[in-house]
Amino acid sequence: MPPRGQPLLLPASPVFIWGSLAVALLLNLLPLGRIAWMPDFLAVALVFWSIRQPRRVGLAAGFVFGLLLDVHQAALLGQHALAYSVLIYFAIMLHRRIPWFALPWQAVQLLPLLAAAHAITIGVRLIAGGMLPGWSVLLAPLLEALLWPPVSWLLLAPQRRALNADPTRPL
Repeated sequence: MPPRGQPLLLPASPVFIWGSLAVALLLNLLPLGRIAWMPDFLAVALVFWSIRQPRRVGLAAGFVFGLLLDVHQAALLGQHALAYSVLIYFAIMLHRRIPWFALPWQAVQLLPLLAAAHAITIGVRLIAGGMLPGWSVLLAPLLEALLWPPVSWLLLAPQRRALNADPTRPL
């Protein structure tokens, strides 16, 4: 049941779900160098779909996408897989509560989850003997939380029904 005052949404197409996750992965794979404050687009998309469609996008999807990102970045294998799995676990735990809030408040509630995912990757990197990336890494979860409202609006756009009903249109 959607929150009060919000219209019912059409079902999400599996092709759109997995296509948007593939686009988010490609955005993460862009060769922009190692910028510590760069937002993790894949994490935002995984959280969105694990909240909206927890039966389709779950822990296995986060683990596989994390391994793909680890292989691409030549990072410690399992670093992103662990972070995404924990992130999706907590997002699925909150999947009934988050949609009841307005988009800015959703972003505020998801900020600790996104920060924890970055903390996990940094912690694993430090345990393996890496260096601390610096204080600019604290900007990444903030940027991801700021991305939440436009990403939510964009990913929900294909599911919205037309406001003015047209009798010649089937839906």
